[in-house]
Amino acid sequence: MGFAHNNVLHANHFRKDWQRRVRTWFDQPGRKLRRRTARKTKAAALGVRPLNLLRPAVRGQTVRYNRKLREGRGFTLGELKEAGIGKKEARGVGIVVDHRRRNLSEEGKKLNVDRLKAYKAKLVVFPRKAGKPKKGDSSPEDLKAATIRTVPAIPDTYVAEAPRKITDEERSFEAYKTLRTARANARYEGARKARQAKKEEEEAAKKK
Repeated sequence: MGFAHNNVLHANHFRKDWQRRVRTWFDQPGRKLRRRTARKTKAAALGVRPLNLLRPAVRGQTVRYNRKLREGRGFTLGELKEAGIGKKEARGVGIVVDHRRRNLSEEGKKLNVDRLKAYKAKLVVFPRKAGKPKKGDSSPEDLKAATIRTVPAIPDTYVAEAPRKITDEERSFEAYKTLRTARANARYEGARKARQAKKEEEEAAKKK
């Protein structure tokens, strides 16, 4: 190690107590067991209720992730209204409500309304008192039927297409050129219309 010019001398710390600063992970198997036990305890405490709350299917943010569907925070008031579920009733049967979310497309709204309807069709509501069922509680036959405790999964958006040969039409199609032409047409549409209108006015003036 060489030293030159009027600089500060190196102060290399070679005698640090590094063993004291090492993060070990020896409790990983024990933690795994504790988490599993906690899940079992929670499931037993919930009784026959679903293990997770029902949440909507929403698109990921930005162009990179918007092709993916994921679970959102809660259903919009419009989705609940279309599915025929009140917002107070929804909270009581394991459906999360988000009053801030807005529906920006008919497809997304329909997807979540169908999700709510499918959940409602399978929902079994037990009465608070066994002998005194209230409005909205399930029938005695439904109460005796076998129940599942999982919420409907997020649907798969893309159906895989079977392999096939590329057609001559697809091979000759120029995608880039088509996109650029469509973009140019959209961009200059207003100017072209104005030019055409001006031309028609001039021709009408000549005829007079």
